[in-house]
Amino acid sequence: MANLRTLAKDTAIYGLSSIVGRFLNYLLVPLYTATLSAAGGGYGVITNVYAYTALLLVILTYGMETTFFRFANKEGEDPARVYSTALVSVGFTSLLFVVIVLTFISPISSAMGYADHPSYIWVMAITVALDAFQCIPFAYLRYKKRPVKFAVLKLANIIMSIVLNLVFFLALPKWYESAGGEGFVGQVYSPEVGVGYAFYINLFCSAMLMLLLVKELTGFRYVLDRALLRRMLGYSWPILVLGIAGILNQTADKILFPYIYHGTDAHAQLGIYGAASKIAMIMAMITQAFRYAYEPFVFGKSKDKDNRDTYARAMKFFVIFTLLAFLAVIGYMDILKHLIGRDYWEGLDVVPIVMAAEIMMGVYFNLSFWYKLIDKTIWGAWFSGAGCLVLIAVNVIFVPRYGYMACAWAGFAGYCTAMLLSYLVGQRHYPIAYPVKDILLYVAVAAAVCLLMRHANASLPVWGAICVNTLLLALFAAMIVKRDFPLRQIIEKVKR
Repeated sequence: MANLRTLAKDTAIYGLSSIVGRFLNYLLVPLYTATLSAAGGGYGVITNVYAYTALLLVILTYGMETTFFRFANKEGEDPARVYSTALVSVGFTSLLFVVIVLTFISPISSAMGYADHPSYIWVMAITVALDAFQCIPFAYLRYKKRPVKFAVLKLANIIMSIVLNLVFFLALPKWYESAGGEGFVGQVYSPEVGVGYAFYINLFCSAMLMLLLVKELTGFRYVLDRALLRRMLGYSWPILVLGIAGILNQTADKILFPYIYHGTDAHAQLGIYGAASKIAMIMAMITQAFRYAYEPFVFGKSKDKDNRDTYARAMKFFVIFTLLAFLAVIGYMDILKHLIGRDYWEGLDVVPIVMAAEIMMGVYFNLSFWYKLIDKTIWGAWFSGAGCLVLIAVNVIFVPRYGYMACAWAGFAGYCTAMLLSYLVGQRHYPIAYPVKDILLYVAVAAAVCLLMRHANASLPVWGAICVNTLLLALFAAMIVKRDFPLRQIIEKVKR
């Protein structure tokens, strides 16, 4: 139980940077959707370019975060040498990536549909290279059990980004308009740059974050242990394949959409889908916070006798709390929809589908540790690859007919495939007695409550729907307390 308490504490701290940070980042969604019209497609450009960024980040880190944890915790390995080797390796490949992009910037930007704006691409390339390199020192902070510094640095970066976005998308445009483009404001701001400021700001913040990580990047001798690197790459390449397939499950629809959608307003439709999906990202926040704490926890506990029981209980509580968050978003949709501009509200029907997909992704992440612990990461590549193929197939077949709704269902189908395959195969190679019946009961009850909430949202005035949904949410929470958190035991522990 003490182990779970430690996991819960670290999850809470990492969650501060993830949940609070994502919430602060949500300030950019109403900002962008208010200043960039849906018809203009500006937010669609942001959605599309950042989808490429997420994919490239996985490629440029090539599983070295997880590999670092595995080798740093292995008997006989020097954690400092593992850290240095990972830093040098990722740093070199990131630099090589930037050189290649800058060399072939014209054909690359043309192929991506941004021939008129090549700056979007080279700025994105440098930013993602910096972010990939920074993943290793951030992993080192997690390894050293320093969640507070991790959270502070992440939040500082996000706050800096938000302030600059408010300046360049709100304050300076108004000043420019009132001054007629004359004077100082005309020298520091140009309306022609438009959505490009989002990418320039991201690059600036990544560069500043590098300075804040100077302590983790200095004070030791950089060493590239080639023998160690070969073993690390042997462990990490299946994780890379897994990661590519996994991130494609999140981004393939946003990358493919402009190519397979038959309408002339592809970026406008993609912007609507991307903005509405942001409301569903509360689930991604919870999953990310849990992941930051759970990954080092799992590898650190792998030698304990009760490790499988702990993994099973952690899975159950993960599902319970993500379902609670799912219902909270559905129940208060009439409030949360104001996070995005009214032009984008037509896409709100994707929110429950995207959230359900995110829950399955979190379950799949929990299930994934069996093959990492037995050093058979190739299984993850197969599972994620299968899920990715399903997602791409659904997108290619149905997007031309159903638009972005097909994107949402494609993600659901892809994660469901990977999750089921990982569970079924894992029970043969590394059996864990997950409380499947309890989990399915919670899922069934949550599904019923969700249907009632959506009916209330559609048929009642806003205040009435909120009251009914609050009651339904309270009943679901009461069920959780009654079944898994008996009040009598809680009170006794508080007294002690």
